[in-house]
Amino acid sequence: MFKNILIADDEASIRHVLTLALTEKGYAVRAVTNGEEALRELSTHPYQVLVSDVRMPKVGGLSLLGQALILYPDLTVIIMSAYGSPETALQAVASGAYDYLSKPFKPEEMILILQKAEERRRLVKENKWLKEAIGASAPLQKIKGQGTAMVKVRQQIAKLAPVNTTVLITGESGTGKELVAQALHQLSPRSGMAFVALNCGAFPSGLIESELFGHAKGAFTDAHHAKRGLLTEADGGTLFLDEVGELPLSAQVKLLRFIQEGEVRPVGENQAEKVDVRIVAATLRDLSKLVQRGEFREDLFYRLNVVNLHVPPLRERGTDIIELTLAFIHRFNRELNRETRVTSLAPDAEAACRSYLWPGNVRELENAIERAVLLAETEQITLEDLPEKILGLQKSSLQGEGIDNLSLKLATRSLEVSFIAEALRRTKGNRTRAAELLEVSHRTLLYKIKEYGIIPDIEK
Repeated sequence: MFKNILIADDEASIRHVLTLALTEKGYAVRAVTNGEEALRELSTHPYQVLVSDVRMPKVGGLSLLGQALILYPDLTVIIMSAYGSPETALQAVASGAYDYLSKPFKPEEMILILQKAEERRRLVKENKWLKEAIGASAPLQKIKGQGTAMVKVRQQIAKLAPVNTTVLITGESGTGKELVAQALHQLSPRSGMAFVALNCGAFPSGLIESELFGHAKGAFTDAHHAKRGLLTEADGGTLFLDEVGELPLSAQVKLLRFIQEGEVRPVGENQAEKVDVRIVAATLRDLSKLVQRGEFREDLFYRLNVVNLHVPPLRERGTDIIELTLAFIHRFNRELNRETRVTSLAPDAEAACRSYLWPGNVRELENAIERAVLLAETEQITLEDLPEKILGLQKSSLQGEGIDNLSLKLATRSLEVSFIAEALRRTKGNRTRAAELLEVSHRTLLYKIKEYGIIPDIEK
């Protein structure tokens, strides 16, 4: 409800009648005789409503309307006049007045207009609040999962987003680390600025510094033009360094200096420039072990690891697997424009999805469901629609209490997939050490990974 109302009118009778009527309705009313006084009063007290006559000495009502709304855009203004005309009313409303009253009028008419204005303001505020609430929650809605682990991840994102601290996101390949980084940015005060992502393992060591910091013309053989670095591109926003463990030591030194000083000096330049960038990094490797082996700077590790946000692998997320599966089914129904919509998983297919280790995590699940929606001939995804590597022993053992299919080949394949996936998980994707655990040659392991399609994009 409006509390404070300012009345500006050079007629004492109007000021008196309106003051009495509005005061009786619980409003706090102040009345002045002209527009100049009204502007002074607005500058010293918080009014929600201005009721102004059109014709007043010094500053008229329409002039007062324009000046007041420039200074106080949320002010509700009601114009009144004894010399009213349709043109004046239209001009007042076009200039931002909420309503227009022709004199003479009954106090009840003014009270009715105020009540309507209050309802309008309430709806506007409610709509704004809903938009802000929806906008704030949208990034977190993309990070699905109702299990304890993912609820905790979303809570951590909500806490960390507003602050400017560096965050290190850890987790296996395909768990959605970049999605978490995007949410941290979108929920932060930096959301209106750029979110720039760089995969540190995607560039040769000689080019990564130029990519990060930029270079001057002629800085090296192929530098025919000056180039802005990604740190400069992200000025005011967030730079996401994916697979930061792959960053060469020379680039680590420069990154550390940037985090400490907030300055970027392009390759080949003598001058440094100040930029304001929040660093969010991610890795599937154990950076503390890289530090021990001398492959990662200890001081940079502590600078990046101010807060660690761990994204759990899919196999540790229980019923989240089915929630994600249904979300992907809904999405691919829409994107693939299927005539027969897929609605669910058949029981044996659901059992297979629940028991599979998902070494490729959410990314692997997404690819598997896209394929299944394409192949499905009914409203349910069946066991046959899933990739063969996911089936394991499900096809044989889950169709009844006994085993209908005694294929040793299928059983062997399932065990090999599970063992290889587990070995890669334990070694953080190091295939040489995984081969040692499995007691097979490195070449054999690479062949099996290719044959079974296990995490084709896992880091070496």
